[in-house]
Amino acid sequence: MLIRLNVLEAIRSGDVTLAFRRWRRPTVKAGGMLRTAVGVLAVVSVEPVALRRITAKDARQAGYRTLSELTAFLAGREGDVYRVELRFVGEDPRVSLRESVPDVAEFGEIRDRLRRMDERSRRGPWTLTVLRLIAENPGVRAPALAARLGLETRPFKADVRKLKDLGLTESLEVGYRLSARGRAVVG
Repeated sequence: MLIRLNVLEAIRSGDVTLAFRRWRRPTVKAGGMLRTAVGVLAVVSVEPVALRRITAKDARQAGYRTLSELTAFLAGREGDVYRVELRFVGEDPRVSLRESVPDVAEFGEIRDRLRRMDERSRRGPWTLTVLRLIAENPGVRAPALAARLGLETRPFKADVRKLKDLGLTESLEVGYRLSARGRAVVG
């Protein structure tokens, strides 16, 4: 679920508590968590709603000035309208993780996790290749990096997310870079 940065900041402050989306089927579930640029959000509820039942108050709670502004956002999109209640729950734990340099024991654990990820991959070892590619090309868009490996963008991004979950990479406005933790692992 994509959310604009200004809306994320308003969710963090508690000024925004709702989002409305048109989906063929929801991309988030009640009880789920979203890691975002401002921290972790809880998905409190996800409910289909008739467009005519959305109020001006709902629109303001979703960060829109008026109901017509919200309905204009939803117009022209396909799918059913869903009302999503969101709540900020805290900082993204990957932020502090990526800033910490692993000690000897952690370094071994990280290497073991990377080895297991490589072993489970249908295309063979990839983790260190992707980490080195990002190290050599910070700020380069994912499609360009994926192409260098002969991959489609979507599976490449999924791989980078796995590395990000270990605190080894971080997303930039455009592209990625290795975190302090990632630089220590790549050496």
